[in-house]
Amino acid sequence: MTTIDLKGMGVALVTPFKADDSVDFEALQRLVEYQVRNGTDYLVILGTTAETPTLAEAEKAEIVRRIVVQVRRRIPLVLGVGGNCTREVVRKLNQDDFHGIDGILSVVPYYNKPSQEGIYRHYKAIAEAIPLPLILYNVPGRTGVNMTAETTLRIAREFEHVVAVKEASGNIVQMDGIIKNKPQHFEVISGDDSITFPLIALGAIGVISVIGNALPAEFSRMVHLALSGDYESARAIHSRFIDLFELLTVDGNPAGVKSLLHLMGYIENKLRLPLVPTRIPTSEKIREVLQRLSIK
Repeated sequence: MTTIDLKGMGVALVTPFKADDSVDFEALQRLVEYQVRNGTDYLVILGTTAETPTLAEAEKAEIVRRIVVQVRRRIPLVLGVGGNCTREVVRKLNQDDFHGIDGILSVVPYYNKPSQEGIYRHYKAIAEAIPLPLILYNVPGRTGVNMTAETTLRIAREFEHVVAVKEASGNIVQMDGIIKNKPQHFEVISGDDSITFPLIALGAIGVISVIGNALPAEFSRMVHLALSGDYESARAIHSRFIDLFELLTVDGNPAGVKSLLHLMGYIENKLRLPLVPTRIPTSEKIREVLQRLSIK
């Protein structure tokens, strides 16, 4: 079975756009290299933060192709493949070329609000469709339904190549329950930058990060310090970023981190509708925090 090391900081990569709404592949190349050279342990392509629902299939394919060629196996690549039609997700997994991809991240079906049995059967079909390591993704604030600890553990125990869950429920008790009762091959990954430090202390193995797009070296250092048991040093870094965590979410994701990346000179501050950039007051507050942190 193919394996993947998910310990540390993964980054949910943004999709840069030009002013004319096209994908900015030059900016994407710069961002990917910035990640590889600054402590990112693996990249997550075409996740929520990538504005994937707004991308055409041809754009998605070209983004993946370019990143695979550029990274050259220097760090693992996880690809987001999800949806609320199980048959379509399975078709895509059976049909697409996953050369250069080390794992799949698949979100709980959204909008149609399946039962826990429906969620289980959805993931069962996905797990049976592809042998690559599979990461479950629970984000009820976006999907409209929470995957319970019981359902997560049921899936994990049945399929050895279901290797982790990206947990963004915000329910620490639920996450702690998964950590305490999980099979040995299965791990919990934080889906929320702001709770990564306490979740690692409970036994999570890291984070799939948004802030890491802009500050990979700093946030990766916090994650690895916490994983090594140096909680005092990790807490000091975590505390420095508390204001930024809030600012990056107040106007939605990825608006906040795109504003931050724009202020740092990496991308245009451009999103695709229905998403829009952060409000000017939010952007100014992000600028103030950056200046206070002395990060260029």
